Amino acid sequence: MDPCPFVRVLVGNLALKMPVASRAAGAGAGVHPTTSPCYCRIRLNKLPYQNSTAPLLPSDEEGAASCTGAFAAAFHLSKADLDRATAKPTIFGPRRAARLKVAVYAGRRGTTCGVNSGRLLGKVVIPLDLKDAVGTPVVFHSGWVAIGKRRGGRKASPSGAAQAQLNLTVRAEPDPRFVFEFDGEPECSPQVLQVQGTMKQPMFTCKFSCRSSSDLRSRSVQSDPDTGGRNWLTRFGSDRERAGKERKGWSVTVHDLSGSPVALASMVTPFVASPGSDRVSRSNPGAWLVLRPGDGTWKPWGRLECWRERSGTGAGGDSLGYRFELLVPDHSGVGVGVCVAESSVPACKGGRFGIDLTAAQPFGRSGSPGCSPRGSGDLGQHGLWPFGSFRGFVMSAAVQGQGRCSKPTVEVGVAHVGCAEDAAAFVALAAAVDLSMDACRLFSCKLRRELSASRGDLLQ
Repeated sequence: MDPCPFVRVLVGNLALKMPVASRAAGAGAGVHPTTSPCYCRIRLNKLPYQNSTAPLLPSDEEGAASCTGAFAAAFHLSKADLDRATAKPTIFGPRRAARLKVAVYAGRRGTTCGVNSGRLLGKVVIPLDLKDAVGTPVVFHSGWVAIGKRRGGRKASPSGAAQAQLNLTVRAEPDPRFVFEFDGEPECSPQVLQVQGTMKQPMFTCKFSCRSSSDLRSRSVQSDPDTGGRNWLTRFGSDRERAGKERKGWSVTVHDLSGSPVALASMVTPFVASPGSDRVSRSNPGAWLVLRPGDGTWKPWGRLECWRERSGTGAGGDSLGYRFELLVPDHSGVGVGVCVAESSVPACKGGRFGIDLTAAQPFGRSGSPGCSPRGSGDLGQHGLWPFGSFRGFVMSAAVQGQGRCSKPTVEVGVAHVGCAEDAAAFVALAAAVDLSMDACRLFSCKLRRELSASRGDLLQ
């Protein structure tokens, strides 16, 4: 398998110093920046803004003590993004380098009538030449830079006066990824293609089925002799059977090209409407178990919980909330769940499901940031840190909004794929996320025929 080139631009070590002269000048103009929180809005070209706090330091502090070690923002660039950023000069003008913009504000985050609530202190623009970052890490800036609010094209501070200073580190590093694309909707049992540039080749096949919960428990996973005959699906599933509305028994099995099953995603907790409602709530989510083969049986790898949450007015403003845990067996054999992703995707427009652990550990001045999942303290207690090979960017998957034809595209970091079975587990997870968009539809909406139990019986 050949990966696709990706580059990630990382920003960190943010800190702010305000000179004494600025304090006196700003004493009568709103909230004084040294007594109010400061934050930065960071943007690379036209990618979405990312926000981060900027701690204030004493104006006389120098050297290594000024490095806060905090991660601030990460921007991921594909081959197409890199081509646009490193395009050669044309008759329409010279090549323009990518531009990282950092705007520093004093005050609390938020907007009022579409305008930032904070008071702008200044801006920094750093040009980035990314053509070499595909093959080797590049540091574009590391240290202090003067900032000042621009008015009429000039700095606000008078000539010779002290200015506020911002410390930051900006670097780019190669982040190659394997890219997979479903050639149909997961419920239609499609092929999964590996994408490399303009080339696409079959890598896996998916088999969707819809079974009853009892049939799923009896047929999907055999008992594990190492755990005293305990059934993992019973351990992580739910025995609740409600007379009300529920969606249950869906599963997706991923096969390699020889036909051998290499990953499985099974719905182990039904998606049930909350009492007096037609939606799956956060307090009672549905759940999938993602399993991998090992020692002649299926072994649990991760657990995905999904629900529908209100994030606006009407159903069009709802989101698909999700939480994904990796399941790590401990010395007791019970297993430990470590949350590595928790967020939401707009139900109408869709978005991206992602596991990115870049921000989980302090951002150093050199080298790649070491990253650990949230809850790594628990891992340390159980002596499970070999699991910590999950670092930095792990995977992402495109999720289409409900009612749209969805052919997920899955990106997986090269460092997390040692064999085809590794990639298959992420493919199965992406299928479970995509199907959860339908499982979490309002129960007043009818599901497509492909997702009905009668259709599932035909697929077996």
